[in-house]
Amino acid sequence: MKREPSTAHAPSYYAASAHPQPLRPALDTALDVDVCIIGAGYTGLSAGLHLAEAGFSVAIVETARVGWGASGRNGGQIVNSYSRDLDVIESRYGVDTARALGSMAFEGGRIIRERIARYGIDCDLKDGGVFAAITPNQFAHLQKQHALWQRYGHTRLQLLDRAQTREVVASERYCGALLDLSGGHIHPLNLALGQAAAFESLGGRIFEDSPAIRVERSFRPVVHTAHGSVTASFVIVAGNAYLGGLVPELAARSMPCGTQVIATEPLGALADTLLPQDYCVEDCNYLLDYFRLSADKRLLFGGGVIYGARDPAHVESLVVPKLLKVFPQLANVRIDYAWTGNFLLTLSRMPQMGRIDHNIYYSQGCSGHGITFTHLAGRLLAEVLQGQATRFDAFAKLPHLPFPGGRLLRIPFTALGAWYYDLRDRLGV
Repeated sequence: MKREPSTAHAPSYYAASAHPQPLRPALDTALDVDVCIIGAGYTGLSAGLHLAEAGFSVAIVETARVGWGASGRNGGQIVNSYSRDLDVIESRYGVDTARALGSMAFEGGRIIRERIARYGIDCDLKDGGVFAAITPNQFAHLQKQHALWQRYGHTRLQLLDRAQTREVVASERYCGALLDLSGGHIHPLNLALGQAAAFESLGGRIFEDSPAIRVERSFRPVVHTAHGSVTASFVIVAGNAYLGGLVPELAARSMPCGTQVIATEPLGALADTLLPQDYCVEDCNYLLDYFRLSADKRLLFGGGVIYGARDPAHVESLVVPKLLKVFPQLANVRIDYAWTGNFLLTLSRMPQMGRIDHNIYYSQGCSGHGITFTHLAGRLLAEVLQGQATRFDAFAKLPHLPFPGGRLLRIPFTALGAWYYDLRDRLGV
């Protein structure tokens, strides 16, 4: 009898337009492999693919389906660097750490393009990303970012004045912008599915509907699911915002947060007037908005944060007013899809990588910059399992701070901080 998946993808535009994928089996036996990965999102798939290319036997256990979490629901924008930029890293952690992390800050996007080219992944890749300033202070910040990124060797950048910005975004909202020609956008779920297929073509195995319920820590750790187990030399924990309490020490230092996305009806020729170069865009607010066109000329627009990952009842009511501030000409456009998904926030806004004991590794907490960092993280995890720890340790040595007040108070404290920065954005300071 054919098994039906127990957990379907979120009812998003991406799920509706995804390429066909096989129904992968649930784990119902005991396996023994070199590496077991928990989570079939970008981090797990990237690590698995790198390891499979290096000859490791790898099994991935996934709670739901490939790309079910943030990897298949996000805004689809290839954004370089980290949620805290290199100047903050330099002032907070020192020049040597900034130099080490700066050398990798633009690598994730290159990895994505390498994967797409090598494995022929069809995921609607488009080049070019815009950081749009709403206020003069934000534009001054972009000028500093331009100089900063150039100092770290990233030169495919162009500052745009108000008139030039108007040529790439048909909106009066922005006073200037920074164009990153090495940025871009993709169909995120199709990118995940393409990497899963590449991983499986090299002998990797993915088990869906197989949530990890316990990790037995030992000389060779064992990942237990409801009906099976995987014994491995190494375990990689890559569940991110959907890990739950499986590894308590990771949950204590991070917080799932929800973000919302909508997709309009196909806009036809109107779409080309909104974004003539087909770049993706994000603004410079603390609680930022982001948008781009899909391959079939829908406007995909996202924004807002729900601390603690509560699913709002009416996504459209939260996002449509933001869209109309940018494009009031879309007041009568139909919204065909609206969905939410979780990302994982850390107190420092820096990703967390590290080891538990000597054979369990993890990466989590991209804090909104997950598309590029997860692909870098997969490479670093593969490197450290092959004995090359230098680049992994540049992240692992960063402090992983708990939220003030513990799990009970992390949501109100973080929301209060976000309110403060949102107020600054509104006042233009």
